[in-house]
Amino acid sequence: MKTSPIFKIKKLQFLRKNSFAVIASILLLSCNSQVHPTKQGEKLVWSDEFNYKGLPDSTKWNYEVGGNGYGNNEAQFYTENRLENARVEDGNLIIEARKENWEKNKYTSARLLTRGKHSWKYGTFEIRAKLPRGRGTWPAIWMMSEDMKKWPDDGELDIMEHVGFHQGFIHATAHTKKYNHVIQTQKTDTLEVKDVSEKFHVYKMTWTPEKIEMYVDETKYYTYLNTEKTYEAWPFDQPFFLLLNFAIGGDWGGIEGIDDSIFPQKFYVDYVRVYQ
Repeated sequence: MKTSPIFKIKKLQFLRKNSFAVIASILLLSCNSQVHPTKQGEKLVWSDEFNYKGLPDSTKWNYEVGGNGYGNNEAQFYTENRLENARVEDGNLIIEARKENWEKNKYTSARLLTRGKHSWKYGTFEIRAKLPRGRGTWPAIWMMSEDMKKWPDDGELDIMEHVGFHQGFIHATAHTKKYNHVIQTQKTDTLEVKDVSEKFHVYKMTWTPEKIEMYVDETKYYTYLNTEKTYEAWPFDQPFFLLLNFAIGGDWGGIEGIDDSIFPQKFYVDYVRVYQ
């Protein structure tokens, strides 16, 4: 049967239209996979992409509030539900430290934590962030036991610490009763990343029953092995919660003082993702 020219044109238009639809679907699936990727043998179990505006999501984050130094003689007061210190805008969580009087403290900032809302036992933790700079700044990404009774007996995992007087050096540490800085036995390591305050980097921890590994982007620079099989050396077989905070001064961050000319300073977090 001979096909009419009009039918051929309509068929071509149909194919062209549906080809565009298929391409659009592929692009949409690709975009979605970038937002919620999966890893080999793991799946995304929790995340905050910070794709909203205003205060941090209260279903995911609590605040630590106060200005008592937090055991490190820190100089800031951590506020709660205050946009000036913790807010989400332009796709990022911004924790901002400010030079201002607040109660008995001369600086304000924020400390967010998932305790009481979300905790995890083992997994891969990825936090993409851009760090503040300046003498006296001390941002951190870390984890503690949901059932913390005594520090450091119940463990602490520092995925990222950066002190402004040592610009560009990223620190990772596992704290335990047997290995901690108080008794000068800490298990720690450092990686130099020169543009931490200019560019975003992914700070990652992989945590299994056998070992803990820390990365910046894809560079692994720290490994802590579960070789001794004792709670004093490995309290890491229990749920831990996540903390994001921006301290000022303190026993480490303030060793060389605080440069008041740098404020305000901002700690940017693009996303937090947990895989298991």
